[in-house]
Amino acid sequence: MRPRTKESGFSLLEVLVATTILVVAITALANLCALSTRANTSARTTTIASLLATQKMEQLRALTWGFDELALPLSDTTTDITVVPEKAGAGVGLSPSPAGALAQNTAGYCDFLDAMGQSLRSGTTTPATAAFVRRWSVEPLPSNPANTLVLQVLVLRALRDASRGRQPDDVRIVSVKTRKAW
Repeated sequence: MRPRTKESGFSLLEVLVATTILVVAITALANLCALSTRANTSARTTTIASLLATQKMEQLRALTWGFDELALPLSDTTTDITVVPEKAGAGVGLSPSPAGALAQNTAGYCDFLDAMGQSLRSGTTTPATAAFVRRWSVEPLPSNPANTLVLQVLVLRALRDASRGRQPDDVRIVSVKTRKAW
């Protein structure tokens, strides 16, 4: 019988178990990286969409809606805010929007933007280079239609499946604009 010696090294079974554990850990990390990349892309899209919605809401809120010095109502219903810079007398301004202006591209209440938020054009047909569609509606408040408007802005990705309904990175902002007497 041979004397027992201390063997140094690993058996084949130990190497296989360690390799399996390593492969499983690397696969989990790769999946985590892919998930984190998707989450970052979605967060970036949502941030840009939020900025674009806020920008349009500020344009709508900046339009004239008040009273003059004789207490007569003033309303900007002709500024075109679908173009940059805005054009006076060439658009719909704060005119009430048609029904469904947020659900579909409606002339005067929709514009298209590239991935960096630069305006491409307005209209009803989405250009191939558009990354975002921005729609808005102007509706008189039923309880005070002569003096209060409900403004809504919706920004969504241009190349998305509309049949899936609202998506997590769609942005909708709602505001109320009221005439105030001085």
